[in-house]
Amino acid sequence: MPRIRLPSIDDMTPEQREIHDEIVTGVRGKLVGPLRAVLHSPDLARRWSRLGEFLRFSTCLPKKLNELAIIVTGRRWNSQLEFLIHAEAGLAAGLTATSIEAIRLAQPPKFTDDAEAEIYEFARTLQQTGDVDPGLHAAITKRWGERGVVEITGVIGYYTMVSMMLNAQQIPLPDGIAPPLAMPSGGGLTILPACECLA
Repeated sequence: MPRIRLPSIDDMTPEQREIHDEIVTGVRGKLVGPLRAVLHSPDLARRWSRLGEFLRFSTCLPKKLNELAIIVTGRRWNSQLEFLIHAEAGLAAGLTATSIEAIRLAQPPKFTDDAEAEIYEFARTLQQTGDVDPGLHAAITKRWGERGVVEITGVIGYYTMVSMMLNAQQIPLPDGIAPPLAMPSGGGLTILPACECLA
């Protein structure tokens, strides 16, 4: 049960409806997740939607790497809906079911692709320590350029904000869907282990 009202189309103000229509006719195709709550602040919702569209669909990194960073973020923050949506998107983009399942269980994922291992470790360590190892930063910059390292940092930051909104407002999962993530014993954020790279 959400903690705040999630406006239906019939309940929306003209400004909310305008933003709703922008979202559903755009690349997303529907209004889901945090934007259902963010509509209470139309100016924020408009900016949020445009930033999110860029960071999800238009960075210079391959889609599977973007989705990997989002999955790691969703698991770190125990964000059920974020993990659910992006685990499906990550699988469709080419991530393996076994690596996604390992992240879901907070176990060490095994990657056969150095680029996947680098993104996993970048997202994991940035969120758990507030920084990244200089060698890891250099590896991602070498592979994707300065634009790439900036954009993947933006993806992680944006989806941290998404996780916070989903969790704080308790945006529900679709009807009939069980929560995919077990909560850590004692609460708090999930500690993710280092990955194994088999490349």
